[in-house]
Amino acid sequence: MNPRYKHDKPGNIEDYALLGDMRSAALVDRQGSIDWLCVPRFDSPACFAALLGRAEHGHWLMRPAADIVSTSRRYRGDTLILESDLHVSGGAIRIIDFMATGTPGLQVVRIVEGLDGEVPLWMQLVVRFDYGSIIPWARRDGNDLYFIAGPDSLLLRTPVEVSGEGYTSVAEFSVKKGERIPFVLSYYASHETAGPPLNAELLLEETEKGWLEWSAKCTYKGASRDIVQRSLITLKALTYAPTGGIVAAPTTSLPEAIGGIRNWDYRYCWLRDASFTLYALLMTGYQQEAIAWREWLLRAIAGRPQDLQILYGLRGERRLDERELDWLPGYHGSKPVRIGNGAARQFQLDVYGEVVDMLALGREVGLEQTDAAIGLKKEIMEFLESGWSRSDSGIWEVRGPQRHFTHSKNHGMASLRSRPATRFRCGQDRCANRSLAPNA
Repeated sequence: MNPRYKHDKPGNIEDYALLGDMRSAALVDRQGSIDWLCVPRFDSPACFAALLGRAEHGHWLMRPAADIVSTSRRYRGDTLILESDLHVSGGAIRIIDFMATGTPGLQVVRIVEGLDGEVPLWMQLVVRFDYGSIIPWARRDGNDLYFIAGPDSLLLRTPVEVSGEGYTSVAEFSVKKGERIPFVLSYYASHETAGPPLNAELLLEETEKGWLEWSAKCTYKGASRDIVQRSLITLKALTYAPTGGIVAAPTTSLPEAIGGIRNWDYRYCWLRDASFTLYALLMTGYQQEAIAWREWLLRAIAGRPQDLQILYGLRGERRLDERELDWLPGYHGSKPVRIGNGAARQFQLDVYGEVVDMLALGREVGLEQTDAAIGLKKEIMEFLESGWSRSDSGIWEVRGPQRHFTHSKNHGMASLRSRPATRFRCGQDRCANRSLAPNA
């Protein structure tokens, strides 16, 4: 590999753009590298983990061979389709990146379009399963390039000739003005047969149509509508379509402070965070997400109210055992890198109020009240008649002795009031950026 194009370290987090398909998510930097992707779910092991380490831990780089003079990027309309324009001396290209929606499996699609002149490009694909620890077996079948290790398999399809180099896959090609060259990376379980080739342009058309139809349902007409709509699209991308769960973030171990140790895994479903997400969606016309989440909630927390957890897995899993990945150096050296989250075993009183408040809001906006939802609220309120006096770990998930927190008492008992003012106040005190939550 030409060292000129070596992708040494991750960029700054503010320079990454989000791609998603409501099953998983990817992060793309300004230089055309996908540095984070978990397959096939948000909480699955990453196959691109350069975000938490180096290029050798997995990434997918696509960039001009010449020095980049300027870059600009934007999402296409009210979608999660990213368009990045890269200008070099004598030409320009556009990279169209998205994760296809509505397909049976996960598909990451990159289309390179020539905007001006003829631009030579360089591609490097480094697949490393299990958070950068496993180099897969690579094999070719015609133009199809397979990467297989254990239960996982990725398949790259492109008309560009790709060759192997030092346990990576590289390609050099050129694009002229008006040309469009597709790359489709598909995930499937290694014991299954890969599906037929998919047309990248058709995937683009269908994905754009799906996002625009969803965005058109927004009822918000107030100030800064474009910003509100973009925020709603991001929240939608954090929903897990198969079950209705909502993840707090698509990443793990981004630090509270660079070089610090307060690095936690947020790829799970916090009841508190989900309630704030649903409040935003319900207030802007999106009811189906609330219905799906309510059904997920009833399945996830089934059992005694005193056993309610503050977070669950995407399918309602309760055991989210925490461990450290010592082979990853961490985001800009911030160690340790953790997966799983020990806070799943904590008791936090305020979350009862958030859950009941969200169910009450659903009633206010006209959602059908099921017997199961009504029964859940009753069980919670009966538990709180005595449970409100318990000490807990608090909203910041303190890892130490339980204490009595004013916030916990106030919001735990909010379930007995379910006032709109309580929801609004709560939404303001709680930081929406999970990266800032100490969890320690």
